[in-house]
Parts: sequence; structure tokens; C-alpha cells
Amino acid sequence: MFNRLLMGAAALSLAASMAFGAQGAKFYIGEGDKEKEFMGLVNEKIQTIGFVLSDPHERINDGYKTKYGGTNLDNLGFFSVTKDAAVGPLLLKEPSLGGFSPFNLHVWKKQSEDKTYVGHITPETMLDITGVKDADVRAKFIATFPELDAMIEKEIGNKVQIVEYSALPAKPMMTFELPFERGASLDAFISDFQGKFEEAFEANQYIIAGYKDIKGSMTDNNIEFGRFDAYWVYSLCHFKFSEGIFNQGRPDAGAFAPCSMYMYVEKGSNKLMIGMPRLATWTAVMGINDQKMNDSIVALDKEIIEIMTGLGAKEL
Repeated sequence: MFNRLLMGAAALSLAASMAFGAQGAKFYIGEGDKEKEFMGLVNEKIQTIGFVLSDPHERINDGYKTKYGGTNLDNLGFFSVTKDAAVGPLLLKEPSLGGFSPFNLHVWKKQSEDKTYVGHITPETMLDITGVKDADVRAKFIATFPELDAMIEKEIGNKVQIVEYSALPAKPMMTFELPFERGASLDAFISDFQGKFEEAFEANQYIIAGYKDIKGSMTDNNIEFGRFDAYWVYSLCHFKFSEGIFNQGRPDAGAFAPCSMYMYVEKGSNKLMIGMPRLATWTAVMGINDQKMNDSIVALDKEIIEIMTGLGAKEL
């Protein structure tokens, strides 16, 4: 099932209790072009409530126009954000939460309507996709969003569009492990692997759209993170694939982009653990029914797994 609910923010909590499907994504709608307001929000204001912007990608629509000769969008932007101080301790209990740490604070505006949309995948859906079961982790992660949503509502507008869905794929995450010789220097292994990883994906026309050293961020902010010797997250994007969805009628699905692939080594371990939400979750949550789009989603999931196994990772 796929539904869109449009309502005022005040009616949102009541509608949530009445809705038949799970709420997968939430977008605040502003009348007119809200690019200036959004950029002020994401570059400055969210920092005041603890969110850290790591990899901004603004006006991707301009790239579509340049490369493919046209665009249906006035604006499309991916802005990877994390509330580091809150999320760090949660990753200690549930490392798979890195599949949405960072997550995309998404903005888009179609040429065909004078409205700007700003929003994100709901935290409940992020938790369900990444398989987080710990009740305390779930509650604390969800609690980081109301303040952000209130700020978006204030800056963008109080009309809210909810995307509903009925079920996730049976296996919403792709996960891998990669054994390695620990040796004297973990840094040497990490440097070598990251070089091979980036080369392999770039050779297949992917863009390394972001990199966040979670372990380093926690250390710099004096947040205890001793469970891990290393923890980082790559943001992956495939420009042609993305154009075929976001520029062809489904810019809302960009809330899932770029894909966050987490990688970590537990203290003293000789295994690199890896995970990323499958792109099949886009189809399920966003209700993508176009066959060409779905075929490209299936193909990309398959290709990413092939690239990872080609690097020596074992799919779990």
C-alpha cells in the first residue's frame, strides 16, 4: 500500500494514530521557492540544536540539466546530517544504525508547482530498516527528531505530507563481513581497503558522495566510543541511476539518497563489518511502481553486492 497524507502539522499526531500504514517519510511544504530559507536552516540553524552537516550536495538538478540536457526540477538537494552527541552512544549498542547516520535532510521543488518540500525518512522507519530492536535506543533516536521537525516547520511551512507504506522487504539491509590480517597497523589496512573500495565503486560509475569518520567525530567530541577501533560511513550515489528516478517524477524518493554504507572494526577484532539499506527499501517505502525505475533499483542492489564480494567481503 502506498498513500500520501496531506495535513497541517497540528493534525499530524491524530492522523498517525488513525493511519492504516506505517509512516515512512515526512515532508514539510512551503509555498513558493524556499531555497534561501532552507540553506539558512541547514547551514546554520540546525547546528544550534546539535545536528552536524557533513556532506552538502545542493542543486543536483543543475547537474542533471548539464549532463542530460534538461530537468523537471527547480531544486534538488541532499544534505547529510547527524546529531553526533546523541547518536554516538546509540551506535555502541546498535551499530547498524549507521545505515542512516548520517541521513538526508532532503529538499526539492518541481518546475510544475510553486511549492518547496523539505523532509526526511521517519526515524521509526530508519530504525526498522536497520533492524534496531533495543527499546532504549529506539526511544532516544526518535527523540532527536521533534526539535528538528519544529525548526523545519517554522522555516519552511506547516503543511505536512506523509508517505505511508505497508511493509518493508523481507531483508531490508545488505550486510557483509571482511576478515583481514590485523598486523601491527590497523591504519594500514583501513587505508588500503578504502583505496580499493573507492576505486572499485568509481570504476562502476558511482560517486563517493560523502565520508564521515564516526570514530574520529566521537573522539574529537569526547564521546565514549571504545567498543570500536574504527567506524566510518560512506555516502554512495550513482548519478545516472538517480536521474532516472528523481528527475523523472519521483524527487521525493531522494530522501533515501545518498546511500549510507557503514563500516566498523570492533576493538581487537580482525573483521570489518559492513552494512547498507538495500535500495529495495525505496520501492517499498516510497511506493515506486514504475517498472523501469524498479528494474534499475533491483540491478543496483545486485551490482553493489557484486562489487563488495569482489573486494573480498562475504555477504551475511
